[in-house]
Amino acid sequence: MERGDGNRHKAFTRRLALLGGGQLALASLLMGRMYYLQVLESDQYQMLAEENRISMRLLAPPRGLVLDRFGRELASNRQNYRVVLIAEQTKGVTETLDRLARIIPIHPHQRRRVLREIKRKRPFVPIKVAENLTWEQFTRINVLLPDLPGVQPDVGEGRHYPAGLETAHIVGYVSSVSEADLTGDPLLELPSFRIGKNGIEKVYDESLRGKAGNSQVEVNAYGREIRELARQDGQPGEDVVLTIDAGLQEKITRRLADESAAAVVMDIHQGDILAMVSAPSYDPNAFNLGMSNKAWRALVQHPRKPLINKAIAGQYPPGSTFKMVVALAALEAGVVGPGHKVFCNGVMKLGRSKFHCWRHRLGGHGWVDMKQAIAQSCDLYFYDIARRLGVDRIGAMARRFGLGEALDIELVGERGGLVPSKDWKLAVTGVPWQLGETLITGIGQAFLLATPLQLAVMAARLANGGMAVRPRLSRTQAPLPDNGAAATGNDQGGDPGTDRQVPPIGVSAANLKVITDAMSEVVNGKRGTARKYKLDKELDQKMAGKTGTAQVRRISKAERKAGGKLAKETPWKERDHALFTAFAPVGAPRYAVAVVVEHGGSGTYAAKLTKDIMTEVLRGDPLARAAVGQNGVGGIDGGGRADNRSDRERKI
Repeated sequence: MERGDGNRHKAFTRRLALLGGGQLALASLLMGRMYYLQVLESDQYQMLAEENRISMRLLAPPRGLVLDRFGRELASNRQNYRVVLIAEQTKGVTETLDRLARIIPIHPHQRRRVLREIKRKRPFVPIKVAENLTWEQFTRINVLLPDLPGVQPDVGEGRHYPAGLETAHIVGYVSSVSEADLTGDPLLELPSFRIGKNGIEKVYDESLRGKAGNSQVEVNAYGREIRELARQDGQPGEDVVLTIDAGLQEKITRRLADESAAAVVMDIHQGDILAMVSAPSYDPNAFNLGMSNKAWRALVQHPRKPLINKAIAGQYPPGSTFKMVVALAALEAGVVGPGHKVFCNGVMKLGRSKFHCWRHRLGGHGWVDMKQAIAQSCDLYFYDIARRLGVDRIGAMARRFGLGEALDIELVGERGGLVPSKDWKLAVTGVPWQLGETLITGIGQAFLLATPLQLAVMAARLANGGMAVRPRLSRTQAPLPDNGAAATGNDQGGDPGTDRQVPPIGVSAANLKVITDAMSEVVNGKRGTARKYKLDKELDQKMAGKTGTAQVRRISKAERKAGGKLAKETPWKERDHALFTAFAPVGAPRYAVAVVVEHGGSGTYAAKLTKDIMTEVLRGDPLARAAVGQNGVGGIDGGGRADNRSDRERKI
């Protein structure tokens, strides 16, 4: 018995020792782990705890300004009065929205959006109800806050375009970020963040955007904000200074208010675009404030297409404004000289076809040399030299003057126009080039297409002695290569905004003088097609230019025999386009202007508009003014279009 009791005692002692050892080992392990976590890893876990307690919030930086050449704001920032709703603080979301709707208008789609966001987000998260409130609306909400549980007035920052429709096609607009715009930049995910969607706002969006700031906010376990611990404001975006003269832009916009037209004013030496107007226009503020479906449809379906920048995206046959290029090509090739004469009886026969001069009903122009052929816009003269030249030599000269290619202006949507060739036609249509098409090309018709900007560049290169100047809109920024606008055409030496080294296009100065003298004769000569629209004597300066009329449909033999319909009887869409290119002052040119009026009826009507525009350019002389704020340029008489044009004027 004693031996058995002893064995049991020994077994118990051993078990107790093993159990105690196990407990000691476990305790040691736990103590070691606690030491590791609380001592060795304390900094890391303290940081993790802080990260759970402290939330880092991005702060949107102020967007950079867009300014004209004299410092006038074209795109700025202003206070955005808005109202938000916190669901958990209301007695009932629907009831609160009903009360708020008695103070400010809340459209059904706004209400649906608010209710949808409340279901998706936590009840303490503020939901935007309305923004861009007037000061009166904002103050009424503040006064009535006791009766609006859950409503909080808020002041943010919104984009504003002081010039409105006057610079819409240049400056563009900002709007909300879409799914397609997301690039990984956390700024783009902020609920109220706006990015450039068109114009300069889009092209220079990244530099205008600036760099984000941040705010450290203490939150509880549910993510509710307790207090702000620290704040670092963002870096404002860079300002963009344009070459535009806002005062001149305003006057031209007013002058073209009743037209479907485009006008470009350009510095012939450096390429600065001083004005670029496309009419009709639109209000860019509507995109930032929020546009209804009805308003959007009205813009899209408008017959005169206000959303399109006609200055860079409108493509038109250049008509007789192209005759200078054809004449210069003939001179450079040695095909004819300036004294070459052609007898114009109004009709030229080619096989079984007849090619008419615009003056065919009056028996033609008689004998004309090159100067008078340009001044009087004789079609038969240019049929003759086009046939001698051939379309490919005409096209080669056209490309030297900036036609047939995009000019890399700092805007999206620029079109390149079209300068045809024999190879082009065969490749596109499978049909060989015809001689008759060369004749029509010689007067700026057939397949030829050009934008108003290209016509301004053409006039500038003629006036500046044959230098390959290219247009630019920004004085302080270099074009960005990855924003939808090309970035190759403005690198002509020197820093942005300074004088640029411009290469020659390689034409004879003597031959250029023949052409520019003829352009002066168009306006200032006794038989020039634009002689009625020479500059007023009070300016003591002269303008040179060229009228152009581009047909939009083929005139039938019966219509031609009957003399055609009078312009006022022709439906608007069937009227010819009216064009005029010009430079001034004659003798020491500085400015080039191109005007295209869709279905304007005749080149002389475009000449009338150009006279008004050039008058304001020379009066204001924006290239001679440097001081910020001196941007008044007088006024343009905004008189309506005269309908009493003669049949002779209508076809020039």
